[in-house]
Amino acid sequence: MDRHRVVALVNRPQSPFELSCAAEVFGTLRPDLPDAYAFEVCTERPGPVPATVGCPMFVEAGLDALERADTVVVPGWQPVDGAVPTAVLDALRAAHRRGARIVSICTGAFVLARAGLLDGRRATTHWRHTDRLAAEYPEAEVDPDVLYVDHGDVATSAGGGAGIDLCLHLVRRDHGAAHAARIARDMVLPPHREGSQLQYAVLPVPARAADESLAPLLDWASAHLHTPLTLDRLAAHAGVSGRTLARRFTDQLGVSPGQWLLRRRVDAARVLLEETDLPVEAVAARVGLASAVNLRRRFRAALGTTPGAYRRTFGEPPRRSPARTAP
Repeated sequence: MDRHRVVALVNRPQSPFELSCAAEVFGTLRPDLPDAYAFEVCTERPGPVPATVGCPMFVEAGLDALERADTVVVPGWQPVDGAVPTAVLDALRAAHRRGARIVSICTGAFVLARAGLLDGRRATTHWRHTDRLAAEYPEAEVDPDVLYVDHGDVATSAGGGAGIDLCLHLVRRDHGAAHAARIARDMVLPPHREGSQLQYAVLPVPARAADESLAPLLDWASAHLHTPLTLDRLAAHAGVSGRTLARRFTDQLGVSPGQWLLRRRVDAARVLLEETDLPVEAVAARVGLASAVNLRRRFRAALGTTPGAYRRTFGEPPRRSPARTAP
């Protein structure tokens, strides 16, 4: 496998957490996965880079590293209103023109906006800064309620853990759902969150009671995808009314129970298509989509491709039987 080069562009002072979102997903070697990415860190002026907390980091590579990047990550930018050197903006624009994917985490979106890469596009950033991003860069369509937005060549994420969500989403795009799921399991993370999911802290809310958490229900439903899962059945398992359950889904996940369930079934189908040679009809039955026709329709609506084409792209190569030796 040719390694995809990911270069993180850091600034003074750099948030260690936001850099780690990219480093952990793209830069950590895992013995049970192919070495799919080469990860590097660069800065405008190589040398010690102060951090927002703790000790400084030493960065050897300069902006010329962006000339070799397949993906460029801007993991936050502090201070938000700080100047962005012309050399940095020029290097980002040049990388984008060359075909590199440009990604921001949290306040890194301000750098992409200053480079003109968000003009005419939906974008997001940390909920504390979405109003400011929209006011300063009216050419961008700022969405304050989502975890991340991906246009293929440019992607932006909200703050904190949403940076990990975006990085895992990009792995799913590059190498499939199973590959990304293995990374998530290794990081002890729950199943991936869709980009359209709400940023939880957009508004102050009262502390949620433990018995209102959807986590037990989501785990149960994920284990029973092959069975009919109506709103009434889900609500009965949760011990609440259908109306209450629908409200909790909207409040906690930003989607309806039906939308969440369809996404989960499509995700489960992706993994089966990648890791097994089951016929499409059998895959559809295992994930509760009833028929190959329904699976194909849902797959195309969600991913813009067919189950067969997806399997050809991300499926494991067939295992060959050992050759027989003539007696």
